[in-house]
Amino acid sequence: MSAETEALNEQIRQSVALLRRHLDWDAAIGRLAELNNQVEDPALWNDAAAAQKLMRERTRLAGGIEGVQRLEREVADAMELAELAEAENDASMVADAVRSLRAMADESKRREIESLLSGEADGNDAFLEVNAGAGGTEAQDWAEMLLRMYSRWAEQHGYKLTLIEESQGEQAGLKSATVQVSGPNAYGWLKTEAGVHRLVRISPFDSAARRQTSFASVWVYPVVDDTIEIEINEADLKVDTFRASGAGGQHVNKTESAIRITHVPTGIIVACQTDRSQHRNRATAMGMLKARMYEAELQRREAASAATEAAKTDIGWGHQIRSYVLAPYQMVKDLRTGVETGNPDAVLDGSLDDFMAASLAARVGATRSEASATAN
Repeated sequence: MSAETEALNEQIRQSVALLRRHLDWDAAIGRLAELNNQVEDPALWNDAAAAQKLMRERTRLAGGIEGVQRLEREVADAMELAELAEAENDASMVADAVRSLRAMADESKRREIESLLSGEADGNDAFLEVNAGAGGTEAQDWAEMLLRMYSRWAEQHGYKLTLIEESQGEQAGLKSATVQVSGPNAYGWLKTEAGVHRLVRISPFDSAARRQTSFASVWVYPVVDDTIEIEINEADLKVDTFRASGAGGQHVNKTESAIRITHVPTGIIVACQTDRSQHRNRATAMGMLKARMYEAELQRREAASAATEAAKTDIGWGHQIRSYVLAPYQMVKDLRTGVETGNPDAVLDGSLDDFMAASLAARVGATRSEASATAN
C-alpha cells in the first residue's frame, strides 16, 4: 500500500472517530430511533411548532449519522480497490482509488469542522448583506464582486439563494444588497465572513490605469423561526414605502410595494423589494428585523458586540478582516487567521472553505488539530 494511500486512510479514520465522539454515537443512534417512532405518531402534527422542531432535530441527527456511515463505507471500498489494483499492478485503478480517497479526505475535513458548529443559531438559514464603502463606483463594483463570490459559494454547496433587496450603483456595481441563503448550517458557515473586505487592483474605471484600494462590508445574521420570541414594539418602528428598482417596460413596478423599516431605538434598518405585494414585503422585512435583533443578542452573548459595532461605523482602513490583492501581485489573506492563497480568482469564484474553516475553528478556541486531539 502506498504511503499516500495509508496517510489518506488514517486522516479519514481520525476524522470519522472525531465525528462519532462529537455525535455521542450510541446516544445519537438511540435518539434517532426515538424520533423516528415519534414521527409515525398521527397526533404529532396537532402541535405544528413542536412537530417542526422535532423534524429539524431528526434531519440534523440523520444527516450526521448517515454522513459518517457513508464515509466509512466509501473509504472501505476505496481501500479494497487500492489493494486489488496494487496486487494487479494496475496504475490507472490505483490512481482512481487515490482520487476517491482525496475527495473523501476533503469531505471528512469539512464535516469535522462542521461538527464544531454548535452555536445556538448555527443550523439556521442566513441573511447576508453587502454594503459598498466610500469610494463611489470602485467600491460599488467591489460590493457586486463580493455578492457574486458568495453566490458562487452558495451554489457550490447546494444552498438556495433568494434576493431580498438591492440598490444599484449610479454607474456600475451595487450600493447594497441583501440575500437569504437557505440550507443546513448556512448561518454557522457564513457568520465567519462578517466584517470589512479590502480590494487592491488596477482600476478598470481609471483611464490612467492606477492602482486603487476599495472597501465593502459583509454582515450576516440568522433567519429566526417562530419558536424564537423577539418582542418588537410597533411604536419603535418607522416604515417607509418606495418603488422597487428593476427593469423598465412592461415589468416596471408602478406601485410603492417596496418596504423599508427602521427600528428607531437601535438604528437597525431593513428593506425588502422582492415581491410585488407590499404586505408580503413587509412580512419579509419584519422577519429580517427580528433576525437582526436576534443576531445582535447573540453577539452580546459572545461579548463581541462592541467590536462588531465599532467595525460597522467605518468601512475602511483598520477594520478589514480580509485583503484581496490583484495587483501588483496576487494574494488573498485573512487578517484574523493568517490563512492566505495566491489564487484570488478561485476565491472570487467561491472557494472560501479554507478561510471559513480556519475562522470557525478560531472562534471555538481550537484549531482543527487541537480539536482532534481533544476528541482523542
